[in-house]
Amino acid sequence: MQAEDMEVPLLNNLNDNGDRLRSKGKDAFKEQQKESESSMESPNLEFEYGDSDALMVELSELYSYTEEPEFALNRDYFEEDFRSHARGQRWIDLSAEDRRTYVMRLLDALEVTDRDKRLKVARAILYLAQGVFDECDAEVDVLRWSRRNVFLLYDMGIFTALLELLTMEIDNSQACSSAVRKPAISLADSTELRVLLSIMYLMVETIRVQMEDDRPEWTAARDSFKNELGAPLYNGEPFALLLFSMVTKFCSMNAPHFPMKKVLLLLWKTILFTLGGFEDLQEMKVRGRQRLNLPPLPEDSIKVVRAMRAASPPASAMELIEQQQQQKRGRRSRRPLVKQDSLDTYNERDPFKNDDVRDDDEDPEDGDSGIEGEVDPLDRDVIIQPPPPPPPLRPPTERVNFPKGLPWAPKVREKDIEHFLETSRNKFIGFTLGNDTETLVGLPRPIHESVKTLKQHKYVSIAEVQMKREEELQQCPISLGEEEVEETPAEMLYLGMLPNLSQYVIALLKLLLAAAPTSKAKTDSINILADVLPEEMPITVLQSMKLGIDVNRHKEIIVKAISALLLLLLKHLKLNHVYQFEIVSQHLVFANCIPLILKFFNQNIMSYISAKNSICVLDFPHCAVHEMPELTAESLEAGDNNQFCWRNLFSCINLLRILNKLTKWKHSRTMMLVVFKSAPILKRALKVKQAMMQLYVLKLLKIQTKYLGRQWRKSNMKTMSAIYQKVRHRLNDDWAYGNDIDARPWDFQAEECALRESIEKFNNRRYDKNRNGDFAPVDNCLQSVLGQRVDLPDDFHYSYEMWLEREVFSQPIEWEGLLVDQ
Repeated sequence: MQAEDMEVPLLNNLNDNGDRLRSKGKDAFKEQQKESESSMESPNLEFEYGDSDALMVELSELYSYTEEPEFALNRDYFEEDFRSHARGQRWIDLSAEDRRTYVMRLLDALEVTDRDKRLKVARAILYLAQGVFDECDAEVDVLRWSRRNVFLLYDMGIFTALLELLTMEIDNSQACSSAVRKPAISLADSTELRVLLSIMYLMVETIRVQMEDDRPEWTAARDSFKNELGAPLYNGEPFALLLFSMVTKFCSMNAPHFPMKKVLLLLWKTILFTLGGFEDLQEMKVRGRQRLNLPPLPEDSIKVVRAMRAASPPASAMELIEQQQQQKRGRRSRRPLVKQDSLDTYNERDPFKNDDVRDDDEDPEDGDSGIEGEVDPLDRDVIIQPPPPPPPLRPPTERVNFPKGLPWAPKVREKDIEHFLETSRNKFIGFTLGNDTETLVGLPRPIHESVKTLKQHKYVSIAEVQMKREEELQQCPISLGEEEVEETPAEMLYLGMLPNLSQYVIALLKLLLAAAPTSKAKTDSINILADVLPEEMPITVLQSMKLGIDVNRHKEIIVKAISALLLLLLKHLKLNHVYQFEIVSQHLVFANCIPLILKFFNQNIMSYISAKNSICVLDFPHCAVHEMPELTAESLEAGDNNQFCWRNLFSCINLLRILNKLTKWKHSRTMMLVVFKSAPILKRALKVKQAMMQLYVLKLLKIQTKYLGRQWRKSNMKTMSAIYQKVRHRLNDDWAYGNDIDARPWDFQAEECALRESIEKFNNRRYDKNRNGDFAPVDNCLQSVLGQRVDLPDDFHYSYEMWLEREVFSQPIEWEGLLVDQ
């Protein structure tokens, strides 16, 4: 009772804050009216979530529309050089041996000292990687030749040469200092970097995507390239760390000319390639559970989510008012309304029947205001009509089918079973037995059945096993010995990121904030438009419209890359070791990732998802193969014909998944969602009729429901029904009523501090080489110490005599000083 009493002021404060916000209402009411009108017309979105979009789309998003003239420049430099090598022949007509010979010639030319000549050769290589589009008649041919050329370039060692050039450009202090002094940075300041990054991105993305008709040698090359990118072969660290260093250098204002969109896209695709996508993660999780002798997963989460169908969004205030007005204008008489004080009346009703008889001229889809076909009267008003059974107007075959069973198998943690038994023993026996979950003596029969049911659905995660093992290693460091750490790509990446992890996280969030559509331009914010703004600013209205679309598209692609990158990092590190995931999560939370994501969603999310910031005729490879039509203001405004923008919906789902990762089982972070008033923001996101997005929104609403108060739950019963139907159940999780013992507000700070302490202990034990100094045995034998082998550098014997002369023979030794000291 004390916990409940202490929660009441907190919940009252939250409700009071909500009342104050609602009192601001006229502007919000108009905005909600607009949103309700759009949501009533919002269709189901045929969206399939995956690691990335189609290959052609991913390649086209590499280039901004401002770079379109450079395609012809690449072609011209290639043809100028190729004409002297193969007179009168085309690239596609050469034999395989002649192509290899020419690529070898380009590779040699990359090593010249003249910067301009190197750039011309790099552009010729980029033209090959782009698919020699001038010799192709269709976009499919461009992709096919791009694929053949990319595997040839990799086989000839082009990637390693490009990496050396990229390192030189990153360390080019003259270019950095020149860019820092410039008042306005444009495309021209990053030409060399853009060409190099474009070739590397084309190679990584093309080789990453597996095709059915790939040759056996291409499959072998893919595996080899994947291992190279993930291994510490480049200056002793994985390739991704070089790109991370570019991100931090850009955000610290030391290199404002870096083309950040290309860097982020290449970084995302490198991590996706080396660590694996979402389906690879699922397979790795299955293998990890087998290795730890854990029961198999109850279901394949990817398949379950894909099989879900979208629910109708909860009714907004405008829709409720319109429904009430329609009811008043109804043609048939209605029974007097009575107040319902409990859910008993609702539970006795048939939830499949409609509340009223609709007129024949009404739209039949207007009645589908429930979630998954459910019509919930409690969401319309607190005052409802008693349940008269009206005659159904639809034939029985057209009735909406309620889903058979819930999509997810329920789960129970060991901690939940212990808590249940502790409560039961205190109630019926008067004492507890600690963590004993086997002894049921003295407990009534129903408790036996409950424990049996809980144990049937008990789920032990890989993270729980890892935390238990880490606790044992901390307690017994000598008897358990050294832990064998598998050198996985995720482990090597984490080891490289660890010293500068907080800088990487802060830099990514800075870029995400700068690219968010809700961000306001500030003078001190970083400029992410360096690789999209032309040297000469537009002078006509048409050019301004084109640049505006290009800038918005540029920002959307940056959000897409960062959201996918962060989600991949969190998921792979959690599978590798839970404390690696926790340290990244804490850095994200301390860098204000939670309010940043909520700020991102505090917009008209339907407008963002249906945005048409693209010009199809300027997308690569269409613009390189076909004749360019004359652009008009009407054609720019029309955009594409797609129902939604794939990358924006992909970004929204990724950000929701990140938010779920950060807040799951963390009550302090859940309270941040409550304090930042995330419930109305998330509820507006339910208007997007896409099942996967709705699932993660409902998960976020579920974890904070207990803090939102009874009135919120009472007026949002449709959302509560959707949570019940779509989100996994924890059998004894009291999420809907707020009686959870873990919901004590005074434990929040201690929770984060305890987690931080566990993370530091893990890092010190596993990665600090001097960690066992106190426990290491001391060798007191002079013979043994002098006989130890000492690793000396290779050139030691060349300078040994000089060292002796300088450090030993030429230094006077005053032996008498020893006697004086004694």
